[in-house]
Amino acid sequence: MKLPRRTFLHLAAGAAALPAVSRIARAQTYPARPVRVIVPFAPAGTTDIAARLMGQWLSERLGQQFVIENRPGASTTIGTEAVVRAPADGYALLLVTTSSAINTTLFESKLNYNFLRDIVPIAGIFRAIYDRRGPESRTDRPRRV
Repeated sequence: MKLPRRTFLHLAAGAAALPAVSRIARAQTYPARPVRVIVPFAPAGTTDIAARLMGQWLSERLGQQFVIENRPGASTTIGTEAVVRAPADGYALLLVTTSSAINTTLFESKLNYNFLRDIVPIAGIFRAIYDRRGPESRTDRPRRV
């Protein structure tokens, strides 16, 4: 393959300028300002307590404040809509459970947002094991007779 001289010079100039440009185009550190974590449940519940513990841990780890904001009501749609209306810059987070996703499918035609389109998952936090047979059916625990 024969490389024309002009193309070679363009590539060489680009390669020479790359280290200087990469310093200029460096990514901004996140978070650069306080982050709001909206919990669409009432204060002092399981979700609220988990959010406050996570917010404290993230604040200590990342060096920026994580503000926990409770927005209960309307089967979690009030808090969810507050996050959907916030700018999509990563500074408004939503802590949801499976009930939030299920409730939005029930009221889909009456909402101003689409949960699957407008909310992007970041991390899984809670994991629950549902066993409809009850605790006595678990085989990893010794049974009392």
